[in-house]
Amino acid sequence: MKRINGLLLLALAGAFSCNTKSTVEGNAEGEVQESTKMSGNPIFEGWYADPEAIVYDDTYWVYPTYSDAYEKQVFMDAFSSKDLVNWTKHERIIDTAEVKWAEKAMWAPGVISKGDKYYLFFAANDVHEGEVGGIGVAIADQPQGPFKDLLGKPLINEIVNGAQPIDQYIFKDQDGTYYMYYGGWGHCNIVKLNDDFTGIVPFEDGEMYKEVTPEGYVEGPFMFIRNGKYYFMWSEGGWGGPDYSVAYAIADSPFGPFEREELILKQDAEVATGAGHHSVIQVPGEDEFYIVYHRRPLEETHHNHRVTCIDKMEFDANGKIKPVKITFEGVAEREIE
Repeated sequence: MKRINGLLLLALAGAFSCNTKSTVEGNAEGEVQESTKMSGNPIFEGWYADPEAIVYDDTYWVYPTYSDAYEKQVFMDAFSSKDLVNWTKHERIIDTAEVKWAEKAMWAPGVISKGDKYYLFFAANDVHEGEVGGIGVAIADQPQGPFKDLLGKPLINEIVNGAQPIDQYIFKDQDGTYYMYYGGWGHCNIVKLNDDFTGIVPFEDGEMYKEVTPEGYVEGPFMFIRNGKYYFMWSEGGWGGPDYSVAYAIADSPFGPFEREELILKQDAEVATGAGHHSVIQVPGEDEFYIVYHRRPLEETHHNHRVTCIDKMEFDANGKIKPVKITFEGVAEREIE
């Protein structure tokens, strides 16, 4: 792990003072009362980006990219929590020793469970035309792995519709169909996965890949359903700069069309820059949503100096996503009932 400079340590110390601790405050009678525990931001230490968040049973999980030079991005860690405040680190759930075709740049995991198995999709090698790399898939018996390479080769290696095969998100539709959204370089494709995630199958019209790129799209697709509507989200701007951000669209179908609404996550000059490449957690059975994303501390300028954070995501009366306020406090303790 990279050495963290002194200034960042002070900032982290302030943020992590919220973690696992309650603040106290007095009431009108002078009695001391315990206030709500907060997650603090970042939610765990270290340079981590591209967080994929998911709920398995009664536990929140976050699977991020280890944010470093491509040659050092050769493994992935995971983090779990029962309450969004206290996080447990699970080290090296997969690495390039297991994925023989991956040499570097393992990033942007996408995770899902099916049956009694857990799947981790990932990109590797920052692949370009004619190179070996792209999107792979691994399997495990438990959320923390260890994950084993399912195919021994990429699931998608080719450049299709101009989309670099990275930043995959696995989406289970209401009818039980599993789709995968993916793509960098300003293009996004959707493909249909087969039953055991070992390949893709054609759509009803025979096509294997459909481009669903909305206006402004750069990378980092994400999809969720709320009140019967499909919310498609993505990252805009340059990932290494301060203007990285998240926008969204609402549609009636997983295929769109996706007409851009607005930015809902971006930098705050008093908090952090480069807020983007996110995922969304919905508390099971509740209309309660959190956005999990990475950002760059104000005192950091290196493109790899990114941390994983969480904040509340809310909707207006018309179902539009309200702009997210990025915070140092994070979110309140929330167990899954």
